[in-house]
Amino acid sequence: MKKTSYLFAAMLLAALGSGFSPVTVNAVQAQEAADPAKLTVRAEMGKPLAEIQELLNAKQYPQAIEKINALDALDKKTPYEIFAIQRMRAVVASSTNDTALMATSFDSMINSEFLKEPEKLRLIEAMAGTYFNEKKYVQAREWANRILAKDPGNVGMNNLVARAYYLENDYPNAITVLNKQLAEDDKAKRNPTQENLKLLASSYQQIKDKNGYATVLERMIALYPQKEYWPDMLYSVERRPGFSDRLRLDLYRLLLKTESLDDGPQFVEMVELALLAGLPAEAKTSVDAGYAANLLGTGKEAAKHKQLRDKAYKQAADDIKTLDAGEASAKNAKTGVGLLNIGYNYVINGQHEKGLALMEQGMAKGGLKFADEAKLHLGMAYLQAGNREKAKEVFATIQSTDGTADLARLWLLVPAAGTAAAPAAK
Repeated sequence: MKKTSYLFAAMLLAALGSGFSPVTVNAVQAQEAADPAKLTVRAEMGKPLAEIQELLNAKQYPQAIEKINALDALDKKTPYEIFAIQRMRAVVASSTNDTALMATSFDSMINSEFLKEPEKLRLIEAMAGTYFNEKKYVQAREWANRILAKDPGNVGMNNLVARAYYLENDYPNAITVLNKQLAEDDKAKRNPTQENLKLLASSYQQIKDKNGYATVLERMIALYPQKEYWPDMLYSVERRPGFSDRLRLDLYRLLLKTESLDDGPQFVEMVELALLAGLPAEAKTSVDAGYAANLLGTGKEAAKHKQLRDKAYKQAADDIKTLDAGEASAKNAKTGVGLLNIGYNYVINGQHEKGLALMEQGMAKGGLKFADEAKLHLGMAYLQAGNREKAKEVFATIQSTDGTADLARLWLLVPAAGTAAAPAAK
């Protein structure tokens, strides 16, 4: 009896934009079995196997496969001889891009006793990746699921399955797999990849699930903040059922803060809303931002823009002179609305400590028609004052489903948030 050892050819699989790392299979060998006799071949098989190995080394694959097939036709082969033949056949298959032949060879090797479990898993991963790169997504999923049956949390194979579903336009199944992977990420206390979040967001878009899309987009902003995410995020909040038109100025405020206002009429409406809310200081800041962006003061509406700017400047100058007088009136009022409004006026004019104290008094006094909206603005005031932890505390108490809770949550995702002002309390 002659002991023979053959190396399996290295095979590198490119991910081709799949979002998961390439799989490399190197030099898979038969494992050391308890009985060394199991790793041997009969004398009459040794010479043909050696000849085949020489042909493989010389890259003479047609001749090699001819001899492999002839050898495989012999009767009474031992299990290890079958394994050795299939391994050589897999070398030919991987070298000639014969995926079907590679799959049958790998399958035989995986079902043998001559590979350790990690080696078997590498071959399965290799086949899944090969089929994926050939756009044979059904077969790719079948091979990937063989690993997932043993290791449900396998990130690479879950990613492959999700992408295979997506590329087949099977978005519901892609969503199911991706959400399962996100749950595994949460359980392991690791961040989901940006690629997985993008794929999930796109899948929700494809099936027109606005809430699902917005939820994922919010997570993307939290983990991988990019300016281009904000407009979609904020407009998706505006389109949610129940969003109150009272919060339109708040929406503009976040758009401005995230540099997402890109339209002159939007700036005009924001300035007008701020003036109507009795916040000329904010109106002045907004009109200045519109001019700086070259979206105001140009074109056929330039004269109207100038009139609006002059109005904002004049009211802001007048307002600063009457802050103290308004404070006494607010303290004597039956509700806390006046204290909240005058307090925020102090905040946006730089008197944070005094303004926040008045706003807190207004909250305590009560009588507010929209208490959660007032909390939103109080939290925003704390952000402007640089007290992020207090803002979080205030925002956490908001429970309304009219958009206030959504906006509060988003404010905490804005880096260095706090330059936008709040509208008048109601």
